[in-house]
Formats: sequence, structure tokens, C-alpha cells
Amino acid sequence: MSMIYDVVVVGGGAAGMIAAGRAAELGAKVLLLDKNKQLGVKLLISGKGRCNITNAEDDLKQLINFYGKKGKFLYNAFHNFDNFKVIDFFNNLGLETKVERGKRVFPKSDNARDVVKSLIKFLKINDVEIQLNSEVLQLIEKNNIIQHIILKNGNIINAKKFILTTGGKSYPQTGSTGDAYAWLKKLGHTIVDPKPALTPIKLKEQWVSDLAGLSLKNVEISIWSDSKIKSFFGEALFTHTGMSGPIILNISNLVDLKTKQYITIDFKPALDYQKLDLRIRKDFQEQSSKQFKNSLSGLLPKRLIPLFIKLSQIPENKKVAEISKIERKALLKLFKEMKLTISGIIGYEKAIVTSGGLDLKEINPKTMQSKKYSNLFFAGELIDIDGPTGGYNLQVAWSTGFLAGVSVID
Repeated sequence: MSMIYDVVVVGGGAAGMIAAGRAAELGAKVLLLDKNKQLGVKLLISGKGRCNITNAEDDLKQLINFYGKKGKFLYNAFHNFDNFKVIDFFNNLGLETKVERGKRVFPKSDNARDVVKSLIKFLKINDVEIQLNSEVLQLIEKNNIIQHIILKNGNIINAKKFILTTGGKSYPQTGSTGDAYAWLKKLGHTIVDPKPALTPIKLKEQWVSDLAGLSLKNVEISIWSDSKIKSFFGEALFTHTGMSGPIILNISNLVDLKTKQYITIDFKPALDYQKLDLRIRKDFQEQSSKQFKNSLSGLLPKRLIPLFIKLSQIPENKKVAEISKIERKALLKLFKEMKLTISGIIGYEKAIVTSGGLDLKEINPKTMQSKKYSNLFFAGELIDIDGPTGGYNLQVAWSTGFLAGVSVID
């Protein structure tokens, strides 16, 4: 006779661990299934291995705004378990946190592994049963109730209630391969077409590969089509095929490959054209006898100087005193609006999150319960909501996971 659990949670990522732990904390007999050989695989690589746990935005309305039109779906989840409750939750498990630029919250240790350890501690304290290397094949329903799930190894798992927290399709090497989309379609649920979000972008200009690994701080990058679409301020970096980094990841969500788009980089956003021109002229006056190639070190990182020389078309050996006004204006334009052509996005293998997923219209936002199956609940990246970089997407996982874990308890 197979055991019947009160709750089975499928997916041992951020949402799954918090949902399983919370349901068990409230008295349920809980089984957490994951197809990987360890829990929290994607968490371990998040935030470049540092794990940006959440964002310390203290205005709930402002926080919700970061998710766009779909953000209102999150009001109940955030009200139950907001970003400050998340910080308290981890602090109470012994994980110290810190707030960095942009209100991003990280563990003080700068180690994502400590976040996963805290969550596993939470599961163990509450006696959650964990089964690893357990891949789900399908969910079996009868009379609008999920009866059981079938594992790849043939085992059947029975439960009164089920929570799906299987994630999206981003970083498939972590096990996020969009498995649940097929199960849910079979059950009659609607899947909004998934696509990679928060991903590096590819650029047409060949010279970007020469700058691979170069980080830019305090720059403003704008995305354009016929006119400017949006600007972002912060950090970016060059890759072998284009650009990445926080502001580029946010720009990637606005890329439309059906139209011709480009980005412009403002290397000196704190200075307008006039002020930057005065600064360049002052530098040139002080270095009038120097060659052009030796006059830019006060304005640019060393690796950018050859590129600026090439694109400005000012001869590198030309004396600074001999640079014409027209040449200086060309240089000024490079500083303020260097133009690069978007040729594509990298895709799921480097995308931080998946946009799309289970249609929000089919989920009760007060409980995270399926509107089609009374004993089926959802949380995390599987559902059709995503935000920018900065801890916003993990906050969705914690809040929806916590709410699902509470809601499965009658």
C-alpha cells in the first residue's frame, strides 16, 4: 500500500522549498520531489553565485510596479510574505543579509550556497521528506481532482494536494526544462508562450569581442527603434558576442527581432554635452603636447581607448593641440551616444528567467490554487509573471511559494 501524503511539492527550487517547508510547518505531511541530485541548483548560480535574495524596496506599490501590468496579481502573495518578511525569514535561520546599490539584498557571505543551506535547514526542522533524482512524467486527474503523479522510474505518488514549482525553461542545465508546460496543457490549462527573459544580447559590431570581459560602471544605455524606447542606468559588460550585465538584461526584455533596433551607450551620463565638452577641452589644454592616443586615460578605461581612437577617426599620433573642433565633436558623440546594432538575444541557456508560462487567469491570486483543479497549486517561475533584475524574481518565488504552502492547509 503506497503512502498518501498531505502535500507533494514538485520542484526543489526557491518556490518549492519555501512552499514545502511552510506547509509542513503548519502540520502537513509533505514530500518534496526534485529531478536533480541536489536542491536549489538554480539558486546556487543566481546573482553570479552570490544570490540576490530580494529587493529592499519599502513601498509595496512601487515594488508591484516593477512587474508591469501583471503585478497586481501579486498583491495577496506580497501582503502575506513581503520582501522584509523574506529578509527576517533568512535572518531567523541564521543567514545574515546586507543591502547593496539598487536596494539589492544579498547574504553577507556573498555565497548562494548559504541561502540553499538555510532553506534545507528550514525543510529539516519541519520534517519535510525529500526525494532527489525523482523526475515526474505526468499528473493523473479524475473528476477535476489530481489523483496522483507518475515518476519516470514508474513509481506512483499519491497525495491530497499538489504544488507545482518546476520553474520555466531558463538555464536548462539546472533542470529548468519547462516540463510542467506539457503536463498542464494536457490537463486543459493555458500556457502563455514562454520566451527567454533577462538574457545577454548579441550585437552586430565585430569589435565587441575585443572588449570581452570589460565591465562598465555608472553608464546609461538606451534601446531605440524609430525613437528611444527606454533608458537604463547602472552596470554592463562586453561579451564575445555582444553585451550582458544588469542593465543589458533588462533591455533584453524590450528586444523585438522583427524590427531594426539598436542601443546607445552614454559613458558619461552625469555630464551633459556641454559639461563633457568643457571637460575634454580642459584635459586637452593640459595635455596639448601629447599624442591623442596618450590623452584619454583620465576619461576612459584603458581597454576602451583603442576603440575610441578607431571610431573617432582621429589619427592616434596627432598632437592634442592640433585636434579640430569637428574631431572633438565626433569624440564627444562617441562618449555620449556610441551606437551598436542589436542582432539577437542569447536565449534560454543564459536567460535568468522565463517570460510567459501558466496563464494567471487560471490561478486564484488569493491562494495560488488552480481554477480547474481544486487540489492543485502553483508557485514561482512556472506562472506567467516576471520582473527585472535586482531580486524581484526571487521575491515572486518566495511570496507565491509561501502563499501556496499556507493555502494547501485546510
